[in-house]
Amino acid sequence: MSTDFADRLLTWFDAHGRKDLPWQAPIDAYRVWVSEIMLQQTQVQTVVPYFERFIARFPDVIALADAAQDDVLQHWSGLGYYARARNLHRAAQIVRDEHSGVFPETLDEVLALPGIGRSTAGAILSISFGQRHAILDGNVKRVLARHGAIEGWPGTTSVAKKLWAIAERNTPDQRVADYTQAIMDLGATLCTRTKPACERCPVASDCQARNRVTVTLFPGRKPKKDKPLRETTMVLASFDGHVYLERRPEAGIWGGLWSLPEVNGTPVEDWCRENLAREPAAIESWDTLRHSFSHYDLDIRPIVVRVAAPLSKVADGDDATWHRLDNTLPGGIAAPVSRLIGQLKRVT
Repeated sequence: MSTDFADRLLTWFDAHGRKDLPWQAPIDAYRVWVSEIMLQQTQVQTVVPYFERFIARFPDVIALADAAQDDVLQHWSGLGYYARARNLHRAAQIVRDEHSGVFPETLDEVLALPGIGRSTAGAILSISFGQRHAILDGNVKRVLARHGAIEGWPGTTSVAKKLWAIAERNTPDQRVADYTQAIMDLGATLCTRTKPACERCPVASDCQARNRVTVTLFPGRKPKKDKPLRETTMVLASFDGHVYLERRPEAGIWGGLWSLPEVNGTPVEDWCRENLAREPAAIESWDTLRHSFSHYDLDIRPIVVRVAAPLSKVADGDDATWHRLDNTLPGGIAAPVSRLIGQLKRVT
């Protein structure tokens, strides 16, 4: 069974769809899975170079499962939303240990893997194995909300339920892998958030939002809230071309990444005595660096602490290290921390 919507979309895909993305040749579940996780909340052009480097280092699920988390996070650094990388790594270990290294082929088994929800599971299974599963990622929500003039923010349960019903109805029984790629491509290339190319859209003739001249009003926006502003102080403890790094806890922002220690409410001199067993030789404050997350902004106040002698109290280990600035970073590093370390390297 196939709807007219699906037929038109597939005809368009045959002529205009993207068929040269690096995860499309060859098609296998591992490559599709990695790409789908990377593409969550991230655009294709950003993902492509990360995907290519990641696959070169971890060419199959066993290589990923056997790798150290630091190595995985290092290859994810700069892509953001690091819980995706930690979940991908844990899921690879589950596939290795519980599925003999073979990516599972049933919806329930795929949904049981960390970091995979209904839409991602559907995309992996339809593209990799040709199974009929609907998807509803951000691009598809926009296409379907506009085509059906579905009002409201898709993040609400009631609107999502309507969109899932439409997605299920339009997903064909045949060529489901092509259809899945086609509807994602339509949202990414024509039915874009701003300046949609309606004149080239294969389903424009019965698009209710277009016929009402209200395309940009769909999908409904998330209720706006003012972003809260948070503040932190990061210490760049430095001696002899080294900087002191700590591994962040698994929970919270930048979980499992290497970072600069944070001191909030504690004088830097006290932190040095407690953690480094040394008095600082010099202290310098740098300009505040603002980093934006999806839900809040973070103002980072960097303080450079220079120490005159090696620090006997601190030894390299799993959770702390003296990193030589000329060496490769020990693992994943968040973008603002990497920027501060680069700045320290330039002035050291």
